[in-house]
Amino acid sequence: MTGASGQDAPRPWLHVVGLGEDGLDGLGAGARQAIGDAHVVFGGQRHLELAAAAITGEASPWPTPFDAGLAAVLARRGAAVCVLASGDPMHYGVGATLARHVPIAEMKVWPAPSSFSLAAARLGWALQDVTLLSLHGRDEDALRAHLFPGMRLLVLTSDGAAPARLGRMLADAGFGASGAWVLEALGGSRERVTATTAGAMGEAQFDPLNVLALELSAHAPVEPAPLGVGLDDSFFDHDGQITKREVRAVTLAALAPLPGQLLWDVGAGSGSIGVEWLRLSPAMRAIAIERDPARAERARANAARLGVPRLDLRMGAAPEAFAGLPQPDAIFIGGGACETVVESARAALKPGGRLVINAVTLETQALLTTLRQRHGGDLISLAVARAAPVGGLTGWRAAMPIVQWRWSKP
Repeated sequence: MTGASGQDAPRPWLHVVGLGEDGLDGLGAGARQAIGDAHVVFGGQRHLELAAAAITGEASPWPTPFDAGLAAVLARRGAAVCVLASGDPMHYGVGATLARHVPIAEMKVWPAPSSFSLAAARLGWALQDVTLLSLHGRDEDALRAHLFPGMRLLVLTSDGAAPARLGRMLADAGFGASGAWVLEALGGSRERVTATTAGAMGEAQFDPLNVLALELSAHAPVEPAPLGVGLDDSFFDHDGQITKREVRAVTLAALAPLPGQLLWDVGAGSGSIGVEWLRLSPAMRAIAIERDPARAERARANAARLGVPRLDLRMGAAPEAFAGLPQPDAIFIGGGACETVVESARAALKPGGRLVINAVTLETQALLTTLRQRHGGDLISLAVARAAPVGGLTGWRAAMPIVQWRWSKP
């Protein structure tokens, strides 16, 4: 093949072949040839055994840790190399990882049906209407972000005990009546589908290669954490150090989150800002900085309970805690703002990044006024009052007013 420059395009030296439990029987001629032509074939022991009849070169078990295997593949650059993977290598698979290090013109991927595709086919579920979630090697609390009545989920698990473990989690959250199907060793001779409910799995053990399908139904009235920002304060465990619901909604809007961006939540308290930032998209990232151990633990627990255990908790005080952190797209300072912290935050931001500071005390509000005069930005005052009993009648009970400064880095 000749490119626009007249030079031949590079031929793929790396082939990534997806295997199902049916092994070589499920592969086309091209994928089989890619295995047979390879000087070295990398893969897990199970994959190497499934493809053994087609391997003519060196069979190399993927080493531990994972990065060692990646380095071993890259060290063979230019030679005929094949990597064996499960199902579709580009869906939660090694193919996607390799594509970050090898130009796609130098590699060719041969996908097989993924476990998700096979599970949907067995259940008759339209794949586009199902939430797909991998908990393989990931924190299982991430499932909690998807617990809404009527939802269908396909969950790739880590081991044979995981379906029952997740079933107990659902039962504890009020979803024990949910339909549950455990689909084991899909596509092979050991394939089995077990239909039950989340609350009825007990301590059951399954094949380590399994997908858990869920049709969520609550066995009692439940109040899921709704989508959007401004969760009720009752969803968070806190000691009073929390950005209140209405102010939190305005603050998230001021932070202007975009998919995949990184937030620093400085003086995180209960972690409410970082948690809500993460709930907007699985691609969002957040680092919560908190110097009080008890508050840091609360923030960590709140993140897990609301389905975003990936909140990155860093113990320490600003600005010293900023050292070595990845550069943020947005920074929120909810407490302890002083000129030193603010200037360090401004310097740390990426170009175009947003800094939002909320102030309750007159001293910090005065600082924000000075900062606006010096650097520009938006300065607003927020006042919230709630109806509350006054004697036998009802009146307004005002919360302490908040002054918020928002500044964007040029």
